[in-house]
Amino acid sequence: MSKPNQNILVMAIDGPSGTGKGTIASRVASHLGWHTLDSGALYRAFAHVAAENDISPNDALGLEELIRTIDIAFIQTNAGLKISADGKDVTDCVRSEIGGKRASIFAKNPLVRQGLLERQRRMRIAPGLVADGRDMGTVVFPDAFLKIFLDASASIRAQRRYNQLKEKGFSGTLRGLEKEIAERDAQDRNRSASPLIPASDAIVLDTSGKGIVEVLNEVVALIEERLLEERFSAD
Repeated sequence: MSKPNQNILVMAIDGPSGTGKGTIASRVASHLGWHTLDSGALYRAFAHVAAENDISPNDALGLEELIRTIDIAFIQTNAGLKISADGKDVTDCVRSEIGGKRASIFAKNPLVRQGLLERQRRMRIAPGLVADGRDMGTVVFPDAFLKIFLDASASIRAQRRYNQLKEKGFSGTLRGLEKEIAERDAQDRNRSASPLIPASDAIVLDTSGKGIVEVLNEVVALIEERLLEERFSAD
C-alpha cells in the first residue's frame, strides 16, 4: 500500500557543488509555489548543531537523539533560501567552508544518512517539492516526476565558489578550492552508499558556459513539458 504523500509531485535536482543547483532549485520552487529541500544544507545544519552540542560523528546515542529532536526548516525569502535549526538562523554557518567539511564527516555515518533520509522524505508535502542534492533522484525520491542532473567543470565550479565566498566575507584561495572540489568529487562518485551519479532517467545539463537565467529557462521549459505529459497521462 503506497503512502499518502507519494501522490505529491517531487522534482529532483542533483549534481556536484558549484553547478548552480541550489539557486535553480530555490527559484524553481518560487516559480511553482512549491516547498524546497536543500539536502546539502540539511546535512550541514545537522553537523553544525551536533558540533555545537559536542556530539561526535561516532556518538551513536547522541546522534540518534539529535536525529529525533532537531528541527531544521527552509524558508524562502527575497534574499534567498534561509536555513533554520532549532529556531536559529544558521544560514551563514552552514554555507561556510567549515560547514561543508563538517557535513562530509557526519554524512559518512550510516546512522546519520538513514536518519536524515527519512526526514527528507517527510518533507514531501503539498503542493509539491523541489529537492536538490547528490542523491535525490537515485535514492531519496526515485519516483520524482522530473530528474535533472546539473554538471560543470571543476575549474568553473571553483571560480563560482570563490566568488560566493568573497561576497560573503569568507576566505579561501582559488587553487585550494579547485583541489577540494576535485577531491570531494572523487569521494562522492566512488563511495559505496549513494554515489554521485545521474539517475538512469535524469536529464543531464552542463552549466559550465551558462548563466543562472539561461539554465533556469531550460529547467522551467522541461518542467512545463513534463507537467503537461503528467496531465495527459492522468486524463
